[in-house]
Amino acid sequence: MEFAGLELLTRPGAVMVPRPASLALVERALAQIGSEPAVVVDVGTGSGAIAIAIARAATNAVVWATDDSEEAVALARRNASRLGVAGRVRVRRGDLLEPVAGPIDVVVANLPYLPWAERSLHRDLDGEPEHAVFAPGDGLGGYRRLLASARLRLQPEGLVAVQFRGRVLAARAADLDELERDLFARAA
Repeated sequence: MEFAGLELLTRPGAVMVPRPASLALVERALAQIGSEPAVVVDVGTGSGAIAIAIARAATNAVVWATDDSEEAVALARRNASRLGVAGRVRVRRGDLLEPVAGPIDVVVANLPYLPWAERSLHRDLDGEPEHAVFAPGDGLGGYRRLLASARLRLQPEGLVAVQFRGRVLAARAADLDELERDLFARAA
């Protein structure tokens, strides 16, 4: 599978197949980083596509790639190794930002956000792992927890960028409340 000019191994049904819309997350992170050293976290990394694309373009960045799926972690590690960035992409299994040590400059995430109740409405997502697409309740619990954690870990000039319904929503540390309101307003 090709993503951002990289040939990635994927495992349909186990991790989401990277989609072109996720390139906007990569671009937003790179715009924030520039040529400065940075600590970046790709939350819910799946195959590692976003983390690896960021690491390949931002050579001064250390990129953490977290996922709660052991299968995703193994695949992301394999892709990072194959594509020559294993030394700068630290793939860890765990919940959201929990596996990451120290302060963070940029958080990117494409977490599940569709409610379980809407599974039958999204036939275009058949074959994708349900846990990577759908979540309980209104679907936004993962984003709520991520933003709460980011408030504690993000550098003052840091950035959170999330993918929601094919768009990137982003905010600096001081504006995370505004990002949260925007995200939940779009979900309503």
